[in-house]
Amino acid sequence: MTVNSKTAVLVAGSWGTAIAAVLADNGHQVMLWSRNEAQVEEINRDRRNSRFLSEAELSPRIRATSSMQEALDQAEAVVVVAPSSAMREVASQMKQHLHERTTVIHATKGFEAGSLKRMTEVLAEELSGYDPKRLAVLSGPSHAEEVIQRRPTTVVVASVDKEAAEKAQDLLITPSFRVYTNPDVVGVEVGGALKNIIALGAGLSDGLGFGDNAKAALLTRGLAEIARLGVAMGANPLTFSGLAGIGDLVVTCTSKHSRNWRAGAMLAQGQTLEEVLDRMGMVVEGVKTTQAAYRLSRQYDITMPIADELYRVLFDGKQPKAAVEDLMERGRTHEMEDLAEPFQSGWAN
Repeated sequence: MTVNSKTAVLVAGSWGTAIAAVLADNGHQVMLWSRNEAQVEEINRDRRNSRFLSEAELSPRIRATSSMQEALDQAEAVVVVAPSSAMREVASQMKQHLHERTTVIHATKGFEAGSLKRMTEVLAEELSGYDPKRLAVLSGPSHAEEVIQRRPTTVVVASVDKEAAEKAQDLLITPSFRVYTNPDVVGVEVGGALKNIIALGAGLSDGLGFGDNAKAALLTRGLAEIARLGVAMGANPLTFSGLAGIGDLVVTCTSKHSRNWRAGAMLAQGQTLEEVLDRMGMVVEGVKTTQAAYRLSRQYDITMPIADELYRVLFDGKQPKAAVEDLMERGRTHEMEDLAEPFQSGWAN
C-alpha cells in the first residue's frame, strides 16, 4: 500500500474514527464516511468527533463525507466498521462504487441477527463481482479510546488470501499498532463476536459483587464455550488461544471502556435491558450476539451454559443472581475432557 494513498473508513463511530487515525498516522489520506451531516461538518471543521471520541484531535489527513461515491472513489482500501445490524445495508451501498482491486477489510464483531451469518459472509453476498477470498477481518484486543491515544495495541487481520492479509497488515501497522496475520477467518470472526457475550456476564458478575474468583472462572469457562462453537463452525481451535480469542476476551471483560461490560453491570443494578440500551446510546453488540449464539448452539448441537443463562437474563426476565446460582449448581463434569473437546474436533476435521 503506497504512502499518501486514499483509504476509506465506513462508518464514523468510535472504532471507525480510531482506525481512521491509525491510517492517517501511516501517511494515508482518509475519507471517513457518515450518514450524519452534522457529524461530517464537525469533523471537517473542528477536527473532532464529539459524540464518540470527544477528547481526540483528528489528523488533517482525515476528511469526512456523507457521500459513499466520494468516500470510495479511487480508494485503494476500505475498512468497514458498521454495526452488524447495518452491515448488509452499508455493503449494498458500497457495491456500485467499489473497484474490484480495492482491499476490503471489516472490523465488526457480531453476527447478522436473522441469518446468523458472519460479516464476511454478508459482505460476500452483497459485493457482487468482488472476490470473496480477498475479504479480510480485523480483530483483537483494541479499545478505540486507547488506540486514538496511540497506546500500544496488538491485533490480528485474517484472510484466506495471504496477499490480502499482508496488504491489510501493511496498511494498518504502525509503531503503536502492531498487526499479525492469520488465515482463519472463521475463528477470528467467531472469537471477536462471542467474547462480547462473556463481557456482559463479567459486568453482571462485577455488578453483583462476586469478585475476582468468579470472573476468572467466567472468562475461562467462557473461552471453552467460544472454542466449542467456533470449531463446530469450522474454526481452527488454536485461534482462540490468540489475540482474537483470549486476548480480546480479557480486555473486553476487564476494562472500563467495554460497552458490554458496562451494560452487564447496569443490568446487575436492576435496570431493564431497554433502560440500559437507552442510557448507553451506542450499539452493544453482545446483546444481539447472545441471541445469535443461543440459536447457533442449537443449530450445531453445542453446549453453551453461560450463553444460555445470559439469554434468559436478557430476554426471559431471569434474575442475574439466579442465573449464577444455576451455573454453579450444574452437574459434575471433567475439566480436561471438556477443554480438550474443541481441539479433538478441530484435528478430526
